[in-house]
Amino acid sequence: MTRRFTRLAWAAAVATYLLIIFGAIVRITGSGLGCGEHWPLCNGRLLPPLDLPTMIEYGHRLAALAVTVLVVALAGYAWTLHRQASPPDPLFLSGEGERVRIAASLVALGLLVLQVALGAITVKLALPPWTVILHLGTAMLLLGTLLVAARGTPLAPPSRAGRGAAALGFVTVLLGALTANMGAASACLGFPLCSGQLIADDPLQHIHWTHRLLAYSLAVYVLVWAVNDRRRGPRYLLALVVLQVGVAAAMVLLALPGALQAAHVAVGAGVWAGLVLVGL
Repeated sequence: MTRRFTRLAWAAAVATYLLIIFGAIVRITGSGLGCGEHWPLCNGRLLPPLDLPTMIEYGHRLAALAVTVLVVALAGYAWTLHRQASPPDPLFLSGEGERVRIAASLVALGLLVLQVALGAITVKLALPPWTVILHLGTAMLLLGTLLVAARGTPLAPPSRAGRGAAALGFVTVLLGALTANMGAASACLGFPLCSGQLIADDPLQHIHWTHRLLAYSLAVYVLVWAVNDRRRGPRYLLALVVLQVGVAAAMVLLALPGALQAAHVAVGAGVWAGLVLVGL
């Protein structure tokens, strides 16, 4: 496996992480229809007039184009390495790590195709919450797959605790997306309880409170994992989870400022990335 493949995989993963944050900025600023319901053109043009919402949405699309180029290049490079392998065994190179990396890069290409399709559907249907949530979920899977391609096989065999943490983290991310896109972010006031209550009252509070309970569960789970695991990775993850809970608390107590909403997505994506790198 050449260093060029590894550098390309890391570049694609970093670009995808930044794209996820950019997507959050699009949602927070209400710029999701900055290009109207046109796709792939923006307001029917390749170079549209750039008012602020259009600039944000158009910039997001250009960032998505950059990710597309990197992922396609990575998959193409992986296929070339596969064809050059000897013997010509499917997805075979010189070791387990290489097989994992090549397989992951090809899976990433499939996820990219799905992500592009979901992006087009989201715009064409004027941003229904279910497509926005699926769009984010696929982006997180793409990020995780690219990280696997960049890392190869883990330094230590995956543990049941690590897999459990990754699964719980992914579900927490999806519930966070549901909370944001269903207008439930402000349904629970105060912290750590939901408007001072342990049991939520209305449907929006149920969504928000479920997301919080999952986040609390993830924090406890990673704490137990870190205590019982001698590696540093789970401890770093615990620090990230604690930071994420702190950002969430500040966001709620300060009435959801946009900067903290973006930070919440950024740290959340970082937690997910850490769970993939350490737990899978």
